[in-house]
Amino acid sequence: MRKLAGVVLAMMVTYACLAEDNPLSVHVLNTSTGLPSADVAVTLDQKVDGQWRPLAHAATDAHGRVQALYPAQQPMQSGVYRVTFNTGEWFKQRGEQTFFPEASVVFQVDGTVPHYHIPLLISPYGYATYRGN
Repeated sequence: MRKLAGVVLAMMVTYACLAEDNPLSVHVLNTSTGLPSADVAVTLDQKVDGQWRPLAHAATDAHGRVQALYPAQQPMQSGVYRVTFNTGEWFKQRGEQTFFPEASVVFQVDGTVPHYHIPLLISPYGYATYRGN
């Protein structure tokens, strides 16, 4: 039991360290199964002069996370951003139908916190998000 607690603590410290090095992370959980959603394609765009400009893309890891979504070694500028999760393809690969082919989360960065976290809870016919930490 003590060894397991040590492993969990080490994982939490690793995630915290990665999150500190990058201003943006995401996490996807499947509420139908209660499990993390691995291999969800994620894109990040920034709104510049009324147009979306691509910044980064990644896929969630085995824990349903992308720890460092913002381009490396760059400070996150204040402004409007969009994270798009390719949920349709993810469900299709599992032989499931979904009503939402993608889930886009538009959010505003004001520079008041050093790290932004966007969690997404998905099921075939719904999704929810909130400002995480």
